[in-house]
Amino acid sequence: MQKYCHRDRRYLLTCALLCSVLLTSFSFAAEAKHPVASIQDMETQAHRDARMNWWRDARFGMFIHWGLYAVPAGTWQGKEVPGIGEWIMHDARIPVAQYQSLAHQFDPTGFDAHQWVALAKAAGMKYIVITAKHHDGFAMYDSKVNSFNVVSATPFKRDALRELAIECQKQGMRLGFYYSQDQDWTAPGGAAFGGHWDKAQDGDFAAYLHNKAIPQLRELLTNYAPYPVVIWFDTPTKDMTPALAGEVVSLLNKYPNLIWNNRLGGGYDGDTETPEQTIPPKGFPGRDWETCMTINDTWGYKSHDTNFKSTATLLHNLIDIASKGGNYLLNVGPDAKGNIPQPEVDRLQAIGRWLDVNHEAIYGTGPTAFGDEDGFYSETKKDENGKPAWVEKWDWRCTTKPGRLYIHIFEWPHAAFHIDKVTQQITGAYLLADAQRKPLKFTQKGSAVDVVLPAQSLDPLATVLVLETKKP
Repeated sequence: MQKYCHRDRRYLLTCALLCSVLLTSFSFAAEAKHPVASIQDMETQAHRDARMNWWRDARFGMFIHWGLYAVPAGTWQGKEVPGIGEWIMHDARIPVAQYQSLAHQFDPTGFDAHQWVALAKAAGMKYIVITAKHHDGFAMYDSKVNSFNVVSATPFKRDALRELAIECQKQGMRLGFYYSQDQDWTAPGGAAFGGHWDKAQDGDFAAYLHNKAIPQLRELLTNYAPYPVVIWFDTPTKDMTPALAGEVVSLLNKYPNLIWNNRLGGGYDGDTETPEQTIPPKGFPGRDWETCMTINDTWGYKSHDTNFKSTATLLHNLIDIASKGGNYLLNVGPDAKGNIPQPEVDRLQAIGRWLDVNHEAIYGTGPTAFGDEDGFYSETKKDENGKPAWVEKWDWRCTTKPGRLYIHIFEWPHAAFHIDKVTQQITGAYLLADAQRKPLKFTQKGSAVDVVLPAQSLDPLATVLVLETKKP
């Protein structure tokens, strides 16, 4: 617009007036949607794309659930408590004072931030999200707002988040914080699914939010720079009204590059959808999304839970999610000594070895160019909601980049790979794990492509066939 300024002042004034009208209209629309307009309400598409760019490229992150719940490790008063480990206070209806006393036993001398970050890197993960405070109200950092934290209340006396943040900077890893903004079972007024079970929990939710949650979020956002890059909220209840959520948003808006999810409550959508323990059949077209999932059956450590998913299942999940345009936030649950269970370590390292070879087909990729390879909706079976059931197929998946189709083959065809509905012109084919990238013979007739493959796959977990395409 500058080149017109000197020639036609009226043009500049007209443009300025038009921009003012548009911005005012947009502001009114944002205010109408939320009591306090969030960054998502106000930003341009260009700013959003820039803010989300690293996250969209990452595809794979580490979730860490670690806190006092690792001390009972799923057992209370000699009995195994059903359910997930980090909910033991809730599920066993442990009184506040008894649960808080567990802090005297929490001394995770095995915690080594360097090893944790190194494991995430070895697994090919690009970011970490750790529980700064879970529903039990215990802060895993040096909080000056509330003394129920890892520095003030335990013999450990170390700020675990600070050590992790320092190590993430050293190793070039992005770091985000999970914070339970709504449920807090040890703070008066904090919400609790199903209601309180101890009079010590009674109080005013707004007072809890003002006196603990928002001040602790402010600590997390200011004391660990340049982190966090993500704030991961969880389990909003009706207590988080639009007005109260707006107070949280007023704080978040001070950090225009921050990414936060759809679990704040109060009608705010945040940046990301968060399917839990499941992969949506078609992802979330038009929305950024991230499946969070456990390696076994629990998030927080439970000594009895040894039902670990296989490496193949975990890797296929990563590929499936990437093929639908999402991220995979895969959880580890360290024990009370700060050690990540060895079966989890083994699986992450195995995934990392696959990514060492095939990373090009995951990071920075777009979703499939096809769409029917992942499954279909049954014409006869219904799901729990009475809708057509989704029937998965696990033969292959596709991720994309300009000029490349990456075909992740799970079930090796042993002769030729056939694919229909190819809209691009194929110019070459090879296996990504082949260091020589020996060209494979292929034929293309109309929209059908056939590629001659070797008798055996190069990797039993998944072999990536690269189809080079003619760029538009």
